Amino acid sequence: MTEKKYIDWKDDMARFEAYLREQESAEATVAKYLRDIRTFMTFAEGRTWIEKSDILRYKDWLMENYSVNSANSMIVALNQFLIFMEAGRMRVRRIRVQAQGFRSGEKELCKEEFRRLVCQARTSGRPQIAMIMETICATGIRVSELKFFQADNVKTGAVRVWNKGKYRIVLIPDKLRRKLLAYMAKYGIKSGPLFRTRSGRAKDRSNIWREMKELAGEAGVDAGKVFPHNLRHLFARTFYRVTKNLLHLADILGHSSLEVTRIYACDGISECRKSLERLELIDG
Repeated sequence: MTEKKYIDWKDDMARFEAYLREQESAEATVAKYLRDIRTFMTFAEGRTWIEKSDILRYKDWLMENYSVNSANSMIVALNQFLIFMEAGRMRVRRIRVQAQGFRSGEKELCKEEFRRLVCQARTSGRPQIAMIMETICATGIRVSELKFFQADNVKTGAVRVWNKGKYRIVLIPDKLRRKLLAYMAKYGIKSGPLFRTRSGRAKDRSNIWREMKELAGEAGVDAGKVFPHNLRHLFARTFYRVTKNLLHLADILGHSSLEVTRIYACDGISECRKSLERLELIDG
């Protein structure tokens, strides 16, 4: 007999949201999981029951309509929901992809483009977003960790970060520290978060993302390359090229797995191609 799971979408999603918050999931994670579950609900046409065959058809649909990474993240969200609903046997496996030691360079932000963005922000009278971009790019932090940059932390040169249930210390390079202290002095910031909205709340991902996209058009940089997390990628690639130290990079980025760090540190496809061409193993 085919197993069915009955779902009260409104009530069960509300309970799932409460569960995620009890687990101290990040706000961005909670929002994404709920958004992904709603996508599945739409796919299932809002039926009050689902079967394993529905999950398998959904996986096929994701593969046809989303990138592998996006599809897998949506499968993870659905699997978590199924576990919460005590329907773990209906879970599906993520899409397997052969591991590669390089990344496509099409969406990678380079140093020159980063500097153009910062310059555009400063010359157009937007010092805050300029300082935000420099802070992320010089430390490799996640945009969600920016709120931990408080006035007192900057003075000590070390920021204590709590993220996803983990505690770590982010060191501030001296050049960045001097810039941040000058920024604080100029704008009279003596306590609390350095980067705030007009209402005094700490800047969040959506504020920063929107401002960076605006700068992209003005600075003549491909908007597809311009988003906060790409600054973290630029930091990681640059750090690894200079130091070749994957362990230190993993510590700085707050990764528990070197495999995750390896993805950040990989050279682009163009660099791998250049290496291949230098081999000169065949005539022609």
